[in-house]
Amino acid sequence: MDFKKLASGAGTLLTRAVQFTEEKLGQAEKTELDAHLENLLSKAECTKQWTEKIMKQTEVLLQPNPNARIEEFVYEKLDRKAPTRLNNPEQLSQYMMDAGNEFGPGTAYGNALIKCGETQKRIGTADRELVQTAATNFLTPLRNFIEGDYKTISRERKLLQIKRLDLDAAKTRLKKARMTEARAACEQELRIAQSEFDRQAEITRLLLEGISSTHAHHLRCLNDFVEAQMTYYAQCYQYMLDLQKQLGSFPTTFLANNNQSSSPGVPSLPNSSVSNSTSLPATSNSVITSGFSELKASSGNRKARVLYDYDASNSSELSLLADEVITVYSLPGMDSDWLMGERGNQSGKVPITYLELLN
Repeated sequence: MDFKKLASGAGTLLTRAVQFTEEKLGQAEKTELDAHLENLLSKAECTKQWTEKIMKQTEVLLQPNPNARIEEFVYEKLDRKAPTRLNNPEQLSQYMMDAGNEFGPGTAYGNALIKCGETQKRIGTADRELVQTAATNFLTPLRNFIEGDYKTISRERKLLQIKRLDLDAAKTRLKKARMTEARAACEQELRIAQSEFDRQAEITRLLLEGISSTHAHHLRCLNDFVEAQMTYYAQCYQYMLDLQKQLGSFPTTFLANNNQSSSPGVPSLPNSSVSNSTSLPATSNSVITSGFSELKASSGNRKARVLYDYDASNSSELSLLADEVITVYSLPGMDSDWLMGERGNQSGKVPITYLELLN
């Protein structure tokens, strides 16, 4: 009995293989799927391909280190938790804080390194939260589609292909049948094959129509991912803004009080908190500080060069572009960290730390 089943199964596989080969060679007719089902199949395949690409590139964005990604993948397949490692900002934080303590917290450079290290640690924590949120709210749903829903669709699609081959093989046998009894048997076989094919096509169609719901779900997940990124970048911006203010206060407070304890020959920090191509020229901090103090004490206007781009946070502020020259002045009662700036017919508050007063 088992031998008969094995022989019957082998015969069925051979029949399907012959039918498939003859169709490829153009020697046999092929039942085409209706246009709606073909469109659904195409949409599902397109969704699968782009979901895989977006998922992989998001993983690269969240974890730039390829070795770390491979390690996390291996631990995931082994169903084990990967060891907690410092991310890049946290590693930089450790180096900066260790160096600052080595140089001495009482020195300008050592204290600045410690403050930068503390900020990098906060950024590292925010980065870790972003990775966790994105993995839960964005990557996991995408992966569930690839490894769950789409695998089910693929399985039913393959079964549909098998039912189609069986149907076309039954049609071929009916055409070749000569005897009346043989034709009757072939017609019965064809009706059964057609019924099974139609049933499988309906099952596949229902699964494929769920792709629209998948798109809607992934859209919600995408919104969650964008919100997580917005939170992360807003945190980073605030952390760096706070750090900039701390470093910007060094020339007037910290350095003046620690000038004698500093190592000889070590240059003082610039008035700017960011060291880049738009940093201040080789002008003493006392001159710069006194320049802002004189402007605060007077009611006159001065020209100032913008050191860095600045995006206004509200309508009372003025957005700035690096290297442009604007007119600045002070108003009574203004915060000491701000000036009024004018560019043409535009005016608004601007942060002092973004400016270099011109003679």
